[in-house]
Amino acid sequence: MKKVFLFSEAFKAFNGDDSLMREYLGGKGTGLAQMTNAGLNVPPGLTITTKACVEYMQSKNMFPQGLFDEILEKLSVIEGELGKKLGDKNKPLLVSVRSGARFSMPGMMDTVLNLGLNDETVVGLAKATANERFALDSYRRFIQMFGDIVLGINKESFERVLTDFKSKTKITSDAQLDVSVLKEIIKEFKNIVKEKTKNDFVQDVKIQLKLAIEAVFKSWNNPRAKYYRKLNKIPDESGTAVSVQAMVFGNMGDDSATGVAFTRNPSTGEAELYGEYLICAQGEDVVSGIRTPKKISEMGKELPSVYKQFTECAKKMETYYRDVQDIEFTIESGRLWVLQTRAAKRTAQASVKIAVDFVSDKIISKEEAITRIDPVILNQFLLKSFNPKAKELAQKEGKLLAVGLNASPGAAIGKIVFNPDESEKLSLAGQKVILIRVETCPDDIHGIVSAEGVLTSRGGMTSHAAVVARGMGKPCVVGCEALKIDLEKEIVSSNGYILKKGDLISIDGSTGQVFTGDIETQEPKMSKELKTLLLWADEIKKLGVRANADTPTDAKRALDFGACGIGLCRTEHMFMQQERLVWVQKMIMASTHSEREEALKKLLPFQKQDFKDIFKVMAGLPVTIRLLDPPLHEFLPKRDELIAQVGDLKCKGLDYSKEEKLLNKVRHLHEVNPMMGLRGCRLGISYPEINKMQVEAIFEAACELVQEKIDVKVEIMIPLISEAKELKHVKDQLENTAKEIMEKYKTQIDYKFGTMIEVPRAALTAYEIAEHAEFFSFGTNDLTQMTFAFSRDDAEGNFLPKYIETKILPENPFEVLDTKGVGRLMRIAVEDGRKKRKDLKIGICGEHGGEPKSISFANELGLDYVSCSPFRIPIARLAAAQACLKVKERDK
Repeated sequence: MKKVFLFSEAFKAFNGDDSLMREYLGGKGTGLAQMTNAGLNVPPGLTITTKACVEYMQSKNMFPQGLFDEILEKLSVIEGELGKKLGDKNKPLLVSVRSGARFSMPGMMDTVLNLGLNDETVVGLAKATANERFALDSYRRFIQMFGDIVLGINKESFERVLTDFKSKTKITSDAQLDVSVLKEIIKEFKNIVKEKTKNDFVQDVKIQLKLAIEAVFKSWNNPRAKYYRKLNKIPDESGTAVSVQAMVFGNMGDDSATGVAFTRNPSTGEAELYGEYLICAQGEDVVSGIRTPKKISEMGKELPSVYKQFTECAKKMETYYRDVQDIEFTIESGRLWVLQTRAAKRTAQASVKIAVDFVSDKIISKEEAITRIDPVILNQFLLKSFNPKAKELAQKEGKLLAVGLNASPGAAIGKIVFNPDESEKLSLAGQKVILIRVETCPDDIHGIVSAEGVLTSRGGMTSHAAVVARGMGKPCVVGCEALKIDLEKEIVSSNGYILKKGDLISIDGSTGQVFTGDIETQEPKMSKELKTLLLWADEIKKLGVRANADTPTDAKRALDFGACGIGLCRTEHMFMQQERLVWVQKMIMASTHSEREEALKKLLPFQKQDFKDIFKVMAGLPVTIRLLDPPLHEFLPKRDELIAQVGDLKCKGLDYSKEEKLLNKVRHLHEVNPMMGLRGCRLGISYPEINKMQVEAIFEAACELVQEKIDVKVEIMIPLISEAKELKHVKDQLENTAKEIMEKYKTQIDYKFGTMIEVPRAALTAYEIAEHAEFFSFGTNDLTQMTFAFSRDDAEGNFLPKYIETKILPENPFEVLDTKGVGRLMRIAVEDGRKKRKDLKIGICGEHGGEPKSISFANELGLDYVSCSPFRIPIARLAAAQACLKVKERDK
């Protein structure tokens, strides 16, 4: 296949196949081909395929044979079409050279504009346009960009010269640089190139072109691009396409401009044009944040005829693509040109609103709306916001530092940092930080990822900081011009405040407000559109979605998020409250059965009330209660702490008998590998009175509520079973207790006994275990640990990141279910368990129950439900529906 395609021929060459075009032409090249085919006003150009980039990398950065000749051949067609030629002294063609991967990677790779200018063509451009200032401005821009991107010269070297000349001539804007000053700047820029590279600035335009294409190829593997791919799980092997496009100029005068706009608001999803533009500027000026641009609505007054063209163009593009578009445009001497379009990056709130609105407008179906939303982004809906009353009070107290542009919604509180490296370092150390910059650039990506939020003094709603933060769901305020930032001294001042690194601030990405100190936050709520989308998902999905909840508060939150029950209630968490812990410790310290029974009697009322409160909240829905699971030493003080206490008391000559007794018990309970020691069902077999107390509490609570006409459905889960006889032994004891309680209350309870499948042997002997279990619940965290022989805490803090980096494992198996190994054990357990007991209810109660890929596998296995933390329930509901739609699409 050819490696170079003209925009005008690409659509037909790939038969309009969007997926195939993206694979070869990248997102940008595909958009340019589609817009050209649709008859939009697109400057002509060519796209070099991703395959050429891959070949270039595989051949150790050597141009594939014949590639440059193919590029020049296609370029000659463009030259003929425009009546201009690259390097021509009278009618020079200038081009842009841009990256464009299959997956959107905004700002992560490189772009070169105004290519084709040299000492001769700049004169020709000035004559051809009768605008010497414009030609010289384009040349100084080109030298700076080529020097930075292609020659590797730090852009700050050029910026210092520019700043010095502005200072000397007492001007504030690039647009005010006159011809004489621009000539001096160009001279200084060329001197920088000579000094840094030991060569004159490249005058051969074909060499310029080849070097620029190579630089864009190489930018695929620059640190920020690699970091972004890793963050977004984009394959390293796909490479980038390169588009070479005829330049149109937004810096030709007051009737020229450049801008970026979205066909709908990417922060809120509102159906309104949203974007910015700059008069007499080029595209990089807008996205870099160097200048704060004007709102797109102002163009209606400043350039009314062009604004009318643009609004019509935006509607046409949204209709054509059936999605919100992010459009780059240039206005040259009053004429609108579209340079690029792509599906707009947007917040979760905007994504959901747009999808629901598109269904209402009959643009897409409910099913398509569901498939368009990445379930993981629903986490953004669950971000806290600032309490309005707390904000009002902060304003009255004079804590409002400044107000900028509300670029990405949400509330963020953190310590001030000015350096992206420090942002990453402090975040890894567990500190919450706000990254403050004059403006961000693509190299700051790691600092943005690590920060709670981002604040800049320059830039607009489409600047780098705004676009990246929105895509990540991070609160962001930009263009906060009241802030005076001194990066060297690491201080920021505004409104009478001078804040330094480490001071606490709060930023509201929804309003653009910045406060000193921390502001009280409030719990998140689901939007009307999200509730609608999830109701559509519920109509499609087969899997039930339950919650892991140990308190009435968690249970209520789970219901609010749409849970259909509790899949895991961990009773050990109820023991950790201070008034209970003293009795738990007495129970552990008991030297006789009667002492232990006495302590358990004191615990029973606490447990009973716990269960009663949860059953009330979940009335009519199933509640799965796991009996005590962890080893007993977890409820006692740490051994090292006790040794220190005993030693300290001895030194002071004080009585240490109580502490020594406790220390001896801790030593007695110490195990080399407690995860595989005395816990779960083994604890119940060794000390049956513990499980008996818990079952008494469960059934007394249930019976009393049933007598109050409250429906209760109880599922008692016996953990860590590895042998069917273990389950039979424990279940027989506890079922007798349950029957005694029901007899005592003269009440019948809807209940089941089942087990957690978390030991590989349990999965392999599921047929025998199912004889005694009415339900299985996969404890996928422990099952993963035991299958891999990984201790999660040790693995994640030690070698597991290396395994993922070197692709030994594709993903962290504690985050995404390992379907090959752990999944095979689960499949065996499901198939064998249901052979024995056809109505066996089966679910997942590990946190894999809230992870989309794992949910898809659970759906494939035919499980009845997944269970996850309350805040992941919306994610699970949507992912469960998508899993069904995926099967439906596959089986077509």
